[in-house]
Amino acid sequence: MLRHSLSILALIAFAAACGDKTFAPSTSTETAAPGQLSSPEGEGEELGNLSQELLDKLKTVETDEEAAELEEEIWDAWLVSGSATVDTLMERGIQYQTAEDNDGARDAFDRAIAIRPDYAEAWNRRAVLFFNVGKYDEAVADLEYAIQLEPRHFGAYLGLAMIFESIDRPAAAMRAYEKALEIHPHLEAAKEAKTRLDRVVNGSPL
Repeated sequence: MLRHSLSILALIAFAAACGDKTFAPSTSTETAAPGQLSSPEGEGEELGNLSQELLDKLKTVETDEEAAELEEEIWDAWLVSGSATVDTLMERGIQYQTAEDNDGARDAFDRAIAIRPDYAEAWNRRAVLFFNVGKYDEAVADLEYAIQLEPRHFGAYLGLAMIFESIDRPAAAMRAYEKALEIHPHLEAAKEAKTRLDRVVNGSPL
């Protein structure tokens, strides 16, 4: 019952957690064969440093409004791959996904990953697609790999938590929510979910 009752809410929240952002493609025109990197020298490192600085600030801001502004900047940074080709593929994938063309979205995300296998957001976005079509094992695998590439990807942890909750794994879900909150302490939905799951897992009183 829990799996079915949470599936629609989790889908909406999971998609929202990935940000509905407009792409700002890289200025690079370089393309790469599958498995090869195509980011200009230094650009990927620069973007990585930017997102890390912003993530550091998430733990120090005091208001939800400040946190929301930082979160938006972080998603903006994560949505730039360093490759114009990958940025275009990602944009197409999200457009296909919005149009419920799952085959088109899968092809675009697969190609983005083939070109930039070290690009965490491509794995995260494909995980959303897998989740949408009920392929939870594949979604979990992609999210775990996204986290391996970007250990402070609070959106990936939030996605994992929602999947685990939807398939009746409350302890795993609570751990994932806790990880998301360690990175982004202002995630109100994660706070509420953690409190709810604590009652289930540990029998905490209301």
